[in-house]
Amino acid sequence: MTIRLFLVRHGETAANNQMRYIGSQDEPLTGNGLRQANQVAVALAQFPIKAVYSSPLCRAADTAAEINKVCGFEVRLDARLAEGSFGSWEGLSRSEVMNLSIQDAELLARWESDPSFAPPGGESMAEVQERMLSLIQELEYTLPGAEVVLVSHVGPIKAAVAAALGIPLQSLRRLFLDPATISVVDWGTAPLLRLFNSHAHLGWSSARWMADPKPV
Repeated sequence: MTIRLFLVRHGETAANNQMRYIGSQDEPLTGNGLRQANQVAVALAQFPIKAVYSSPLCRAADTAAEINKVCGFEVRLDARLAEGSFGSWEGLSRSEVMNLSIQDAELLARWESDPSFAPPGGESMAEVQERMLSLIQELEYTLPGAEVVLVSHVGPIKAAVAAALGIPLQSLRRLFLDPATISVVDWGTAPLLRLFNSHAHLGWSSARWMADPKPV
């Protein structure tokens, strides 16, 4: 039986605005991030949600707590929803990693092209996808036919979307996910992506691509 997953990326943090690899660092939401979490909660209140699961990292857990406050759904923390660890690169931007050393630049290029490769001391995207799918398969069994919210991070959400679409993990760099957005997948024998990176509840102009320069 199909289970409907509402994949929610946590609200904004300071490092998000600086495009840094946060990973397992426990950075809190900004004031705007808390407002975004409330907007997510209001949007989800109209659906017959049966359960809410969240990454234990505070930026996700605090987003989920806002959903609990508005909707009254109990939040269950699950480490399988946590962001992948970037190891020694955590807290750095891509350009900063590139400038660390020739070796780090080479490792970064390999990590970006090989989903089975992990940052130094970190976690590969293949490992992130494996634990994410473990949770989804468990929910298929325990909550068949239900509508479930998963509050998580860029890596796990995009890994789940890739699995739903049957596309390689190398394609994830072509997908952009804004803070506090909602994606929806009807997960069953043939998963169906219903919605991706929706920021309708936040307002049209809130999406990062509206402010970022257009590629040339």
